[in-house]
Amino acid sequence: MSEFPDVTAPSWARVALVTGAARGIGAAVAAELHGRAMRVVLLDRDGAAVRETAWALDSGTGTAMPICADVADVQELESAIQTIASRWHAPDILVNNAARTVPGSVWDVKIDEWDAIMATNLRSVLVMTRLCAEKMRERRWGRVINLASLAGQQGGQVAGVHYSAAKAGVLVLTKIFARELAAYGVTVNAVAPAAILTPVMGDLPQEALDRTAASIPVGRLGRPKEVAAIVAHLAGEDSGYITGATFDVNGGSFMR
Repeated sequence: MSEFPDVTAPSWARVALVTGAARGIGAAVAAELHGRAMRVVLLDRDGAAVRETAWALDSGTGTAMPICADVADVQELESAIQTIASRWHAPDILVNNAARTVPGSVWDVKIDEWDAIMATNLRSVLVMTRLCAEKMRERRWGRVINLASLAGQQGGQVAGVHYSAAKAGVLVLTKIFARELAAYGVTVNAVAPAAILTPVMGDLPQEALDRTAASIPVGRLGRPKEVAAIVAHLAGEDSGYITGATFDVNGGSFMR
């Protein structure tokens, strides 16, 4: 059997690409979209983990495609899009989720570290959207959802300054692409989570998690599935009148 068998059922017509999909929010988004009868490409630089996550979704039926690639490497992204197009077709839906951070103040961050975080968190959004939007425009249908952050709205208390700056850039880039693509039936929106119980948060001491939860109006941390539900709605057929918007998923930590 081929590693990625052909899928011809009409109900699996849409192809969704999720970056940073091996775990956490990305894995939850991939699972939600797959559960809504989409073929899902899971892209992550951790090849073993992303293959395991994809297998857990489809058990080898060919409706979840793992791709090992680093979003900071433009050539790897170009190759990934070519692979997707050759096996299925160019993505109809793009979820720019991949991100990384290193804690540190504005005085401590090294320039090469700044550049590396920007390449992963912000430049990748530009590159991936341009790579996918061409075919979306031709088909006159597409959905781009960018994962931003509360840190990009207020400045992070824990996240590094480069992470916060990159996520602020994601919010602006979302609006720019939304204006550019609106006339072609392609929507571009952002989702800004905060304090979501992902594997990274799970590594923190319970005392720190309790303090964080107590500071949130709803009194708890968010769940990856709650972020995934918003993303899936924005990726759907009925969201064509929503573009250039940012959706907060923060338990009331930032109200506007």
